[in-house]
Amino acid sequence: MAERSGDVFGKRYGEVLLLRNGESGPEATVYNSFPLNDCPAELWDRLDAAAIAEENGAMAALLNGPRYWLMCTIEKVADKQQETRTFGGIAMIEQATVKLSSQNPAPYHVNHVDRRTVFTFDVGRPVFELVDPGGRRWVMQTWSQTVDKGLTLEDLPDLARRLALPPGWRYETRILDNSLSVDTTIRDAAVIQDDLANTYSLQF
Repeated sequence: MAERSGDVFGKRYGEVLLLRNGESGPEATVYNSFPLNDCPAELWDRLDAAAIAEENGAMAALLNGPRYWLMCTIEKVADKQQETRTFGGIAMIEQATVKLSSQNPAPYHVNHVDRRTVFTFDVGRPVFELVDPGGRRWVMQTWSQTVDKGLTLEDLPDLARRLALPPGWRYETRILDNSLSVDTTIRDAAVIQDDLANTYSLQF
């Protein structure tokens, strides 16, 4: 069953990740406030990661947000009933499982996410991309206010000067002449973050 969102560009959300030890290393179950609510600041700012981990029997909990979507639509293939939990008064839906490179992944290190989605970026919308030394393009899917609470959409075109990119990497901005889709319905998404915790998906 596929569920398609409306235009999500610029919509705010937050995530709680519950960590556990998986067969191949640390994993996290990802709970997302979208589309149930916009992650109210007065509730988000009071979340206690240690208390959440204890309450949910997790090895640890990570607070990821607030964030803002940069794609236009999200189409999700749901092969099971998605669980809803409430953290500190914020209702969230289970959306993905992440295989972490470590319990505290460093910027520009790849994590693999089982999310079963198609992200589509429409013609005429801006995209912000990292290009790695192999020429692969990673499109920014969300910008984050985790590190810089004042970061806005207007800041993203000039972000290159603020990033400590690894050797051989570059940051680019463009306006789409053709729509761009990142389809991870039948494979894990490859996802990285930059120094400011903005998140990018590999364009397969």
